[in-house]
Amino acid sequence: MKTVLLQTDIRWADEMANIREAERLIGDSAGADLYVLPEMWSTGFITNPQEGAVDEKASRALQWMRDAARKNKCAICGSLAVQTADGHYRNRLYFVNGRTDELAYYDKRHLFTYGNEHTHYEAGQTHTIVSYDGMRLLLEVCYDLRFPCWSRYATERQYDAIIFVANWPASRQSAWQILTRARAIENQCYVIAVNRVGDDKNAHYIGGSSIIDPIGRTVVQASFGHSQAVEGDLSLASLQQKRSRFRVLDDRDELRQSD
Repeated sequence: MKTVLLQTDIRWADEMANIREAERLIGDSAGADLYVLPEMWSTGFITNPQEGAVDEKASRALQWMRDAARKNKCAICGSLAVQTADGHYRNRLYFVNGRTDELAYYDKRHLFTYGNEHTHYEAGQTHTIVSYDGMRLLLEVCYDLRFPCWSRYATERQYDAIIFVANWPASRQSAWQILTRARAIENQCYVIAVNRVGDDKNAHYIGGSSIIDPIGRTVVQASFGHSQAVEGDLSLASLQQKRSRFRVLDDRDELRQSD
């Protein structure tokens, strides 16, 4: 599966500027199966929704994702700050399949209390696994990366890759690199990890977006500090071969239903 990481420099609460940047990067990397954007890619990490969260039904960014996915016959994934029909604000990770016009989403489970995200946003309660191009993709957002039980491969939660989208600051870059690799190794899966670059009023970001393979090797990594699109391939056959040859997952601890 040809996958492109869209490591963008997000302009604060400027939806149209961020849409144009995403569109430019996709145009520079045409022909991929999947494009992945960072967390809250259309606004930056707004913990106060009054600064830019929009009604889900009126989101120009979400509509652009649907239109662009249709046009390019691909899937586009990225999270947005939205207000849903029940009146709650959510950090919602969308997966738009332009080949079938299907829309799936995952609501961030672990809200970033250190940054007061929990003050205004509603945490998700369920996992989302999307089937696309022959692969099963587990959707997760930023802070979820620090909680391995939540993403653990299990009998009732089987997948081939985890997508992590993030606004992960440079001050904690070493944790980003270690944890993305750990999640890949412990679950014998690919990890698609997309971070932003640039600055907002709270932090500085240098990216480090990457694809990690099931044994912890880097398939591709974006350069630090630059807005760019980088491409890597995910091979289901290679993944299955690694899992069948070195059967680590057969010896896993089974989790409780609540984990």
